[in-house]
Formats: sequence, C-alpha cells, structure tokens
Amino acid sequence: QEKSSRLSAALFGEDCEISRDQLYELLKYAALGKCHNATQPSWCRIYHQSHLAGVVVIVLHEMSQLHFYKFYLQFKHLRRAFRHRFTLTPSANFLASLYGEGANLKPQNIAQGLTSTSSECSPKSSDLQHDPIIRKYGEKKRGLTSYTLTLEEQKKNDYPIKGSPGCKGYIYTECDQQRTDSSPLFGLDCEMCLTAKGNEVTRVSLVDAEGQCLLNELVKPESTVVNYRTRFSGITKKMLLPVKTRLPDIQTRLKKMLPHDAVLVGHSLNADLQALEMIHPSVIDTSLLFARNEGRRFKLKFLAKAVLGKEIQCEQKLGHDPAEDARAALELAQFFIEQGPAKVAELNLEMLLTTEKLAEVSQNKAAFQPQECRVQKQLNEPPHLSKPCFLDCLQVTGQKPLLLGRQDLDFSGLRQSNLSTSNKQILQRALEDVPLSTFSIIQFSLGPEYIASHLLAGLCEKVRSKLTDMLTIYAGPFEESFCLKSVKKEFGRCGPIQSLTVVTETYQPYVCIQYEVLEAAQLAVESLNGAEVAGSCIKVQRPVTAAVLDCDVLIKELELDVENEGVIYVAGLKKSLTEMDLQEEFSQLKDLETLFLPKDLQSGKHRNCCFLKFQKSQSAVDALEVIKGWTVKGSKLRSRHALASGHLWRWIWQMNHSNGKQGGNILYEKMEQLSDSEQDLRKKVKKLDQHIKKLYRSLQNNTLCVVLFPGVN
Repeated sequence: QEKSSRLSAALFGEDCEISRDQLYELLKYAALGKCHNATQPSWCRIYHQSHLAGVVVIVLHEMSQLHFYKFYLQFKHLRRAFRHRFTLTPSANFLASLYGEGANLKPQNIAQGLTSTSSECSPKSSDLQHDPIIRKYGEKKRGLTSYTLTLEEQKKNDYPIKGSPGCKGYIYTECDQQRTDSSPLFGLDCEMCLTAKGNEVTRVSLVDAEGQCLLNELVKPESTVVNYRTRFSGITKKMLLPVKTRLPDIQTRLKKMLPHDAVLVGHSLNADLQALEMIHPSVIDTSLLFARNEGRRFKLKFLAKAVLGKEIQCEQKLGHDPAEDARAALELAQFFIEQGPAKVAELNLEMLLTTEKLAEVSQNKAAFQPQECRVQKQLNEPPHLSKPCFLDCLQVTGQKPLLLGRQDLDFSGLRQSNLSTSNKQILQRALEDVPLSTFSIIQFSLGPEYIASHLLAGLCEKVRSKLTDMLTIYAGPFEESFCLKSVKKEFGRCGPIQSLTVVTETYQPYVCIQYEVLEAAQLAVESLNGAEVAGSCIKVQRPVTAAVLDCDVLIKELELDVENEGVIYVAGLKKSLTEMDLQEEFSQLKDLETLFLPKDLQSGKHRNCCFLKFQKSQSAVDALEVIKGWTVKGSKLRSRHALASGHLWRWIWQMNHSNGKQGGNILYEKMEQLSDSEQDLRKKVKKLDQHIKKLYRSLQNNTLCVVLFPGVN
C-alpha cells in the first residue's frame, strides 16, 4: 500500500501472481529510483518515485496465504488497508536474496578495486566539469555571499519565509542589514523530540565563527513528549523534568544574540528553523552546499570525516551533540569558502563515500550486526550472486537499511543473542526507528510453537474443509422421478460446477452440488432458495458444520474487501462465447475497466462465468441492476458482487485439486471444538494485525509498504 501516492497494476487472473524477481524490481526501483540501474518494474508502475518518503517491508515470519485465509476475519486491518494483493510464486528464499545473499563480486575483489592510489582516485581536470559542485558554482573562489541560499532556493527547500501562509506566528530575527563577504557566520543546530504536536525543539546550540559555543540550552516542549528519540537526540525524560526554558525564551535570546548582518550555517537548517518557528533571511545549508547529483545529499557525519577529518555522532555517545554538529557545519562552510569549489570537487567525495561503504563490505563478514533489537546491514556480498543486492546499493548511496525482528529468528544465517524480544518490543522500536530510515524490514513472528509442520498440516486441512463447505450447497427435496439434467442446468447458471451427486439417505432425494467459485454457491443460495426447480419448490442451503457457522459474516467481509471494490461476478455465459464476444456485449456498461474470464488451470478452457471491474463502485452497483434479466445468445445471466475476483479463486482451485477431502466427504466430519492452541493462535493473529495497524498508521505519507507472507520455504 503506497500511502498518498500512486502505484498502478493489473490485478486479475495471472496478473495476481508475481515472481520473486518482479517483487525485487518493485522494491529496488522504489528504494533507488534511476540510480544504480534501477528501472521501473516491468509489471506495474510507480509514479513520482522521487516523492517516496521510504520503503517498509513487513515480514510475517513463516506465515503464508494459508494463514491469511484461515484467519481472514482476524486480519481486519491488513485486508482493508492494503489494496493490492499478489501471490508470490514458489522460489528460493526471497528474504535471502533481499538481504544480498550471493553476488559474483568477491569481497577481496571489491576491496582491491577501491584501494587504488590517490592519483587514480582523484578526478581528471576534464572530469571536474561534470562535477555537480563545479556545475553549480564554477571553479573560481568566491565570497560567502555567493553561497547563501536565494529566496527561490529557500522556498524550494522548505525554509520558513516571511509572509508565507505556513509561517504565521513565526518570529523574524530582523537581521535585515546588507550581507557582505565579511559578515559573521554562526553555526546552528537543534535536537528535536516527537510530541503530540509533532517535532518540537528540546535542545538548541549556537556557535560563533571561532567555534565558541554561545548557546547550548535545553528547552521544555509545549506538548506531551511521545518519543524522546534518545538514541539520536540524547534527550531523556529525566533531563527535561527540571527545565523551565520554553521556545519563546529561546526565540528572544537568539534574536538578541544575532547581529543584523548574521549568516546562519547548518546542515539541513530548514528543519531547525521550522522547529524553532523562526525566520532568518540569510543562510548557508551545507547539505546543499556540497552538491550531489539527482538531489541527493551527503550526511553531516560523512562530510565531517571526509573533509575535516573529524569523527562526530559517534555511536558510543548517547545521541547527537548539537554543539558538535553546529561547529562541524560551520567549519565545513568555512572550508568551502576558503578553498573554493575546485578544491572541494578534487576531494572526489562520491568516490570517498563509495570506498567507505564498500570497505565495510570486506570488513564485515556477517550480513547483519545486532544492536539490541535493531540490526543494520553491514554489506557483504558472497561470491555466488549474479548481481549486487540493492540493499548494498543503498549502503553505497549513504542510506542505512534497518532490520528489526525477533531475536530468536535466523536472519540470513546470523542468530541474534537475546531470546526475549517480543512482537510488542519490535513494534515499539519500529515506531521509533522506521521514520529515520529510507528502507526498513520489520519481521514479526507467531513463535516457533505455532509453525510446527504438524500444526501447518492440520491448519491446511481445516482451511480446505471450510472452503469445501462454503463451495457446497444442498438443494431439495425433489420428487422421486425428478430430472437431474434440468437441475444441473438450472444450478449451472450460477457458475461452474465441480461435482453434483444425489443424496439418497433422506426421505426424499436431495442434490449435493460443489461449485468451483464462491460466488456461484452464494448465487445459488440467494437466487434459488424457495424457487421451483424440476417441478419442486426447493430449499437451498450450505451444509451445517462448525466451519460454516460464521459463513454469512465471512461472505459479507469478502464483499467489502478492497480487492473486490467495483467488481461484479456474472454467470450463465455460454462456453462458446469468446472474450471478444463478451467485450462487445458488455461494452455498453458505464465505466467498465476490465473483463476477466477465468480458465480451468489444467485444460485452459474458460468457465461459464466472468468478472467485470469498474472504475467506480457505484458503476458496479448500477451494472448489477442493468444485467438483471439480460440474455446473451439465448442464455439468461445472473450476477452479484464479487467475493474472490483476484488471486483467491486460483488459490481455491488449487486447494480443491490438491490431495485431501473432496465433495460430500465433509458431511461425515465430526464437529470438533477448536483446540486451545488454535484459540491462542486466533488471539495472536488478531494482535499481530493490530501491530501492523499501528505501524502502518505511523508511516509518513508517500511510503511504500509491503507485507510479505513468505511461508516456510
């Protein structure tokens, strides 16, 4: 589900089945765009990829679509929120390929390719012309005023602008004096915590041109803190308890401290000024100053190390030090101004970044390194992959993929140490860390006790039995000498029949009919119950078993499923009709988008029914009224809302044609109480669905989210 963004794909029939490579295409393009040879997926299209805020893959460990349909009612949020649903064709472990298991680049070869001499790494003068820094600023040295952001650049990069509608109530610094190349520079950085209001300032640091710290103050936010983000902000609840300073106090102090010709310097300074609710007319943003191609930006930590030779934001420290970050940004700006664009371009920062990232490949043999519950990919491409994993490419571009999961699970061969982590703890970490990562894999699990092979076999049998019951109807009573052929013809108008048998154990004969699609069985119950068939007024019902006691609820939920939105089922078609004939017949229906004619997956022959998908839900409702009483080539049509228009009908067909109980055998199954373990499983799945709901709702708009049921193999 792509929140507030657009993803288009065909969702009928064979299009509902995708390969591992096709899913890989989608995730790679979503994460990387046109970088690293990523192209639009061959089977669907993402519009405005550059607007994507991130990609989140939620993995439900060792669960498959068997679990999804067995616990369809429990997966209440999942089936309502995620509009696109696909069957992943059987293949090698998809997660292994996602993590990058197997590439033809040996670690030692990668290292050799990048440990070349400095002259080889330095760009030639002819290459400098193509450097984004040279293209933006030219080669000559300039004064600081050449590097301050223009008003247009500030608007484009979401800086607070005087007079703009979104900045009502913001404080203007009133630093309106003409800037010169000798105007004073000040480094500014803030740390924020997440509150009920959003991101609020909890610490502010200001340093002067000499690196002297002028202000380093804790700030009490207005709203209740939801997440302190301690690992990054360094702020704890205990630290803020005695604090009396509020945002207006900081605004007043900053306004007094800054000279009228002050130039503020920071890394992505727009976020700091927005959080401070202040407007300043003259800024240098080091994330934009050290220009890169395609709008990408270097991280402050990398620039400090590569340009200044300084280590900042060390993992040993609790959170970032805003004074340290402000000083680093200031020194980077000073270096750029003093050395000039040509000298900066000669540093070849892109190559340094690539070298740094791929050096990690040869140094880290394990694909993931645990850090409490959080695991980050330290890239290592084993020798057997034919292409680098795109998570490797993410690392090279400076992005750090995030992996969170149960610590008793095996991540790409690495078992983590702490066995106590629960799904609830994973969720809490995900709520904190996912917004900070552009690519995240979150793995939940039901626990090993619920995925044992004997339990899965029992689960499979229960699902098959329930499907058989829902596809089966009993009709009667009939007269002793009733015409079976006319009964078969009448019930066949509801849809394709898999089997029809006469029940003779009753006082008067009944028929047991098993359909191939759910809609056919439901149509028979709705349209023929109480009707006169073969000279008898009959009753039509499903078998009364424990499995179908919630059938009406399930049918209603299937009707409301987003996958069936705007889709209707039409039966009673002659098998001689081609898809082209049907297109012509139904062309008069308003807003008709797609016609899908199901085929027997063995013979390839199409069935006597079809699905029609409309652009608007109301058009589908109107079409049901229009089709009532329609006759096509002498055959009277029956229709209703779709129940299994997507991949579900294929799955039902496969379940019915696999080894196991068939047809009427289900009549003799004893009604059994659910075992304690299955009752627990229902509760666990319901809780899991709530976790997905919370995580999904916390995602930023324009986040591509995929939920994967990978199965056991």
